[in-house]
Amino acid sequence: MERRNGYIIPFKGLRNGVHAFRFEIDDALFAAYEQSEIEHGSGEVRVELHRSEQQLVLKVAIEARVTVPCDRCLEPLELPVAYEGTLAVRFSEEEHEYDGEMLWLYPGDTEVDLTQYVYESIVLALPYRRVHPDGGCDPAMLERFRIVSQQEFDAIEAHAEGPDEAGETEDDEEAEAPRESEDREAAADEESGAAGSEADGSEADGSEADGSEADEIPFAIADADEVNARWRRQLAALKERMEKE
Repeated sequence: MERRNGYIIPFKGLRNGVHAFRFEIDDALFAAYEQSEIEHGSGEVRVELHRSEQQLVLKVAIEARVTVPCDRCLEPLELPVAYEGTLAVRFSEEEHEYDGEMLWLYPGDTEVDLTQYVYESIVLALPYRRVHPDGGCDPAMLERFRIVSQQEFDAIEAHAEGPDEAGETEDDEEAEAPRESEDREAAADEESGAAGSEADGSEADGSEADGSEADEIPFAIADADEVNARWRRQLAALKERMEKE
């Protein structure tokens, strides 16, 4: 088996039949991709190349260990990776898109570059959820990411799902304040003018109850807005600390 440092197989001059190759996986592979979530990695790639007159068929096996951020605490997490797949290589004068299973080369090409195929295969082999086992996360990091309690979070959700969807803004509350004051004064005058009438008194009591109920709504909204504001402040403070570190 031929051992190579890169991920390129020069097939020109190879006879029809089966040829074996082996590649080392190291950090250089992942450093070539700026947006890669893999921080470190090591392992090997084994390729069994079947050559014929019309095409190349590559049977690829990857075994590696890679380091990615934990989804829960963002601390490094090492994971095993195992992948097996087949890549067909064909030749054409026309351009064709690479779809992960079929790679097209021009008739004059003399080598096949497997770098992208190897990288994508490792990424696809990673589990969807990447977290440390129970108790493996750094408690200090978990504490830093605690923004609101469950009770506060429930209050935010309840407020967001209210009739106004997002509640009133501070400007809206200030605009409503004079009108609420006028409504309370009018209700007080009506109650005072109807003091001698029992029926009117009942009506005034109903108006007073309505007024009281109306008074409760702004306070409830203010409480939820305060939770929102505190949540935003904590989030901004956390982001600032992480940028400094």
